[in-house]
Parts: sequence; structure tokens; C-alpha cells
Amino acid sequence: MSFTEAVESFFRKYADFSSRSSRSEYWFAYLFIMVVALGLGFLEGLLELFPESDEPILAWIFQVVILIPSFAIIARRLHDTNKSGWWYLIVFTIIGIIPLIYWFCKAGDDLENKYGPNPLEN
Repeated sequence: MSFTEAVESFFRKYADFSSRSSRSEYWFAYLFIMVVALGLGFLEGLLELFPESDEPILAWIFQVVILIPSFAIIARRLHDTNKSGWWYLIVFTIIGIIPLIYWFCKAGDDLENKYGPNPLEN
């Protein structure tokens, strides 16, 4: 999946918590989020849009807007490795970040699993 396809899919599947997402879809969407947030923060500082604030307001607004699709793509990525999206809650244990990163980097199931067909075969 290309970068533009991944970003389109990220927004098209805005609240899809039930299917699967490939590694490329997840990582390209994550890259898009980081580049846009950094760009907004840089632009805000360059134009001095909110001089009384130390926080990047535009980047925070962007993060709030994409909160639901971000959780959705995380759940779909976990589904691709045949894990429930609820496994994301282990991030609150701090040490749980390690298995999450592993699952996000791990190749998904080649065949259909209980969350649907392989997203790379569509």
C-alpha cells in the first residue's frame, strides 16, 4: 500500500473498528499524523499565531480531530495480528508498550482470521 492509499484509507475507515489494516497502512498513517502535527506546530511558531501559549494549539486541535481514526487504525492493526483491539489498553502498564510495538511491526496473518480477510489481498 502506498503512502497516499494509506492516508486515504485512514480517513475512509474513520470509525471502522472491526476489519484489518496492514503494516504499511498503519505506519504510513502514523507518519502522516506525525508530519502534519510537526508541520502545524512549526507553522504556528513561524506565524506566531498564539504567542501567549507555549503549546502548539493547531497540532493539539489536529490530534483531537483524528483521535477516533487513530484508535480505529490501532484496533485494525491489532486485528491483523489476530489480537483484539482491547489489547491496546496494555499501553497503560508502561511495559505493555513493548509487545504493542512488536505487534505493530509483526506481519499480519496470511490467511483470513476472525477479523476478516488479509488486507493485502484486497
